[in-house]
Amino acid sequence: MNAKQREELFNRLKTRFEKNMNRHKGLDWAKVQAKLEANTEKLQSLNEMEVTGGEPDVVGYDKKTGEFIFFDCSAETPKGRRSTCFDREGLESRKEHKPEHNAVDMAAAMGIEILSEEQYRELQQLGEFDLKTSSWIQTPAAIRKLGGALFADRRYDTVFVYHNGAQSYYAVRGFRGSLRV
Repeated sequence: MNAKQREELFNRLKTRFEKNMNRHKGLDWAKVQAKLEANTEKLQSLNEMEVTGGEPDVVGYDKKTGEFIFFDCSAETPKGRRSTCFDREGLESRKEHKPEHNAVDMAAAMGIEILSEEQYRELQQLGEFDLKTSSWIQTPAAIRKLGGALFADRRYDTVFVYHNGAQSYYAVRGFRGSLRV
C-alpha cells in the first residue's frame, strides 16, 4: 500500500470506529492506529477486508495478548466474498458450475480467519447482521470429514446455524473474517 492508500484506509477505519462506539466501548482509536502503524502486514489484511466489502471494525481487546480484535461488520456478508464453496476440497468435488473461490483459501490469502460460531454470535450482539445473506463459519473437523460445513444467518430476530455440503455455494453466501492486531 502506498501512503495515500494507507491514509484513506486509516480515515475509513477511524470514521467507522467513531460512528460505532457501541462495538468497542472504552477503547481509544489512537492506540488502535498505533498498533496498525507498527504492523503493516495486518494493515494489508484490513485493507483486503475493506476492499472486499467487509467494513472491518474493532469489536474487542484481548488484555492477555494486548491485541485489538477486528470483525467484518458489513450489514450483509461481504459482497466481494460471496458465491464461494467452503474449502478447496468442496470446490474440487464439484463436477460442474464451479465458483471461482472457496472461503477457507480466500481467508488464508487475506491473512484473516473465518468467524467461529461463538464469534458470529458475539457479532450479532453488536447489531443485526446477515438479514438477507448468510456466512460460512468455522466447521468442526468431524462435520467436515463427513462432507458438511456450517453457515449462519439472522432471521426472525434469531441467529441460526445450519449445515450444507461444503461444495455448495450461493450468490448470497460468503464469509466474515476476524483479525487480531
